[in-house]
Amino acid sequence: MISQKGRKTLLMTIFILFAVLLVLTIVYLLEKLVDIWWYGALGYEFYFWQRLVYRYVVFIGVTLAFAGLFLLNLRIAARVLRGSAAPADRQTEDLSLQAKLRHRLRTGSWAVSIVLALGLALVVAFPLFRNWEMFLFYLFGPAGGVTEPVFGKDVTYFLFSFPIYRMIQSRLLLSALILFLGLALQYWTEQKRLAQQDRPLPRAAKWHLSLLLWVIFLIESWNFILQRNALVYQTGNAPLFYGPGFIDMNFSVPLIWLQLAFLTASIICLVLVIQYNKGFKWFAGLLLGFVLVVGARHAPLLPELIKKYIVAPNAFTREKPYIANNIQSTLQAYGLGNVDVRQFSPGHLLADYNDPQVKSVLENIPLWQPHILQPVLEQLQDLRRYYTFSTVSVDRYTVDGKYAQTLVAPRELNYQNLPNNAKKDWINRHLMYTHGYGAAMTPANQRGGGPMVWFMHDIPIASDYGLELRQPEIYYGLKTDSYVISPNGTGEMGYPKGNDNVMVNYQGKGGVPFSSLLRQMVFAWYYKDRNLLFTTQATDQSKILFRRNIVERIQTLTPFLMLDNTPYTVVTPRGVFWIQDAYTYSHWYPDAAPMETQGTRLNYMRNSVKIVVDAYNGTVDYYMYDEQDPIVRAYDRIYPGLFKGKAEMPADIRAHVRYPGDFFDIQMRIYNKYHQTDPMVFYQEEDVWTYAEVVAEEASTTIKPRYLTLNLFQPDKLDFLLLMPMSPKGKTNLRAMAFAGCDEGNYGKIVVYEFPKGELVFSPMQTYAIINEDPDIANQFTLWDQSGSKIFHGRVDILPIGRTIFYIQPIFLKSSYEVQIPELQRIIVSEGQVAVMEPSLEAAYKKLLQKVSMEKKQLDERFPGISSGNH
Repeated sequence: MISQKGRKTLLMTIFILFAVLLVLTIVYLLEKLVDIWWYGALGYEFYFWQRLVYRYVVFIGVTLAFAGLFLLNLRIAARVLRGSAAPADRQTEDLSLQAKLRHRLRTGSWAVSIVLALGLALVVAFPLFRNWEMFLFYLFGPAGGVTEPVFGKDVTYFLFSFPIYRMIQSRLLLSALILFLGLALQYWTEQKRLAQQDRPLPRAAKWHLSLLLWVIFLIESWNFILQRNALVYQTGNAPLFYGPGFIDMNFSVPLIWLQLAFLTASIICLVLVIQYNKGFKWFAGLLLGFVLVVGARHAPLLPELIKKYIVAPNAFTREKPYIANNIQSTLQAYGLGNVDVRQFSPGHLLADYNDPQVKSVLENIPLWQPHILQPVLEQLQDLRRYYTFSTVSVDRYTVDGKYAQTLVAPRELNYQNLPNNAKKDWINRHLMYTHGYGAAMTPANQRGGGPMVWFMHDIPIASDYGLELRQPEIYYGLKTDSYVISPNGTGEMGYPKGNDNVMVNYQGKGGVPFSSLLRQMVFAWYYKDRNLLFTTQATDQSKILFRRNIVERIQTLTPFLMLDNTPYTVVTPRGVFWIQDAYTYSHWYPDAAPMETQGTRLNYMRNSVKIVVDAYNGTVDYYMYDEQDPIVRAYDRIYPGLFKGKAEMPADIRAHVRYPGDFFDIQMRIYNKYHQTDPMVFYQEEDVWTYAEVVAEEASTTIKPRYLTLNLFQPDKLDFLLLMPMSPKGKTNLRAMAFAGCDEGNYGKIVVYEFPKGELVFSPMQTYAIINEDPDIANQFTLWDQSGSKIFHGRVDILPIGRTIFYIQPIFLKSSYEVQIPELQRIIVSEGQVAVMEPSLEAAYKKLLQKVSMEKKQLDERFPGISSGNH
């Protein structure tokens, strides 16, 4: 008996545990309540419940399914044992508690059977609980329509089914073995007991064990098939190629089948041993054979001998089909299966400047780069210390009837720039300074030595080119990391006007209603901020706007998407919007080369989703931009209503969609090697490329993809596209240029201009040296240095116009005074052999025409035969 003191201690312990559990439950529910309100305000409440409930539905469903299978076996065993029990064995009234428990274990009561079945089922189901989304892929994943070349399966088997099969198989085998051993022990105990009564064990018990052995055999046979299929992820042939090679297919695969044959024969013999107590020696011999085959397969000796004496003397012949498989699968995995390769032999004859196609291209050459424009914006367009330009986006707009490449920068509110006293004030941070205002927009191409041209500028928004922005307030962006209550009784800072401030009240759709006492209490607890509870400035229309950073906002909604590093701004007459590119990815694509990005190792990637965030309302809309991607289609089935078709994207936003530079960068990192589609060239690594290098700001750096406006796809139409120049590995000359289309109709189309291997095409690095050796340019640099100005070299960029490759470098000056604003002074243009420098691209191009013509004339006079043959 428990003493009174012990009883009090027990009750106190139970009370404390109950109180802790209650507190934890309340905390969990309060956090979920905030999420429910937030998801509901965005229109994703059903999606929230899907994300919350799916994992438990998967866990409970799988647990019950396997518990049913295990329970069936336990009940069969109980039925067999009950049938063998004598009438006296069924009397339990006079047994002690311990004897009754042993009796229930032996006969298998429902309570005991259910507990054991659930325990075994949990062993199988728990990994699926942790990987519930992967299991949903297995259930909802569509067919991909692409056949894996080695084993002939649809690639979605490897993307969706194979990971689940591997996860389940080992747990299922473990559970089946535990069940078999438990029942074998139970039957053996019963046999010992029956032997004392001169009664045999029922034959059904042996058949039951035999059936379980066959189940175990089938599960392990499945494992061998999975091992064979797993060869598509083989890395033993890297870095030459990925996937199975000659040794894998001609040594490992036959041994896998031989293992399976030995295991099949062993199981048959074991069944005979169980049923008839015969064939034990055969079983032992076959089991030994199985072990020897396993050893031969996994020991390094035989593969090394095969590699040394069979593969190495004829390496390319042996590995050729497997190299071809790797090339094909890798190009498919990274969306490079339909690259348009064009042979391009540059000429030196310049097109006439008066050609409309030449003029339209020159008018859109980006001389300003985002990082160079940033200090100009901070000095000329911040206008108030609490504003900042969080990012500068490269885009294109139709301005005054012309298609123009532009730089756009949203003017966000940065609390860190408030005065110290104002920064610490709760009302300033959460009620008054709530949003940014508008954007600055400038053409990427400007004339040197003149004032900056602004398409959109100042506060309130002004535009001399007819651009309109009716809703300029920015409540959601990249710098908005604090919650605000809007509208409120204090009023919100709209924008400064003269000596006064224009105050506004938020009228948008964003935010969670904040007027009730319950909500104030919940949010005060959530943010650990008592001011939220005691403030008197909340009105009946007040909302609390939180998770306003667009990256945090998107990651909270869809953590399964990988986000591009560069969200960008779109300015429309309706307001300011953010576009965030998102990627689906996997490391389960068969036979494909892996790579690492953002700390994630993958071998499949697609830019399948464009996410649009309204900077005023905070709405988040997901658009499927690659409906061929099986992963995004699976997500669309799992979460119906989350994704919209790209045709549903508003036209004024769709016009500014661009191909993401991060994704193009990843594709080109793969393509630098895998453009060699001929297995022999690939094997010899004869034509591996690398990113071209360039000198910018007096330092050498690798070129990253850059947006340009060219008439590449149609001579009479400008297209916004990405450019990536490549050099041969270990060399500095130019080998190829890759372009990716951004405009509708050509979006995602990749074109590669390959230059002849035996022809020298200058790289930006080589052209930089030619520019510095020009005496006229060098003298001008010296004069600027002597005047105390600091020369700032922009990046040498390349672009094709007609059959000529041009190299363009902007030259900036910075004042020697404290305020240093980069000023575009000159533009250098070269066609690879001569260089000129003028205040504008138009003047530089005309001067280059004259200089090239003069050089050609002089060459014709001296070497007419050579000159005429080199045009």
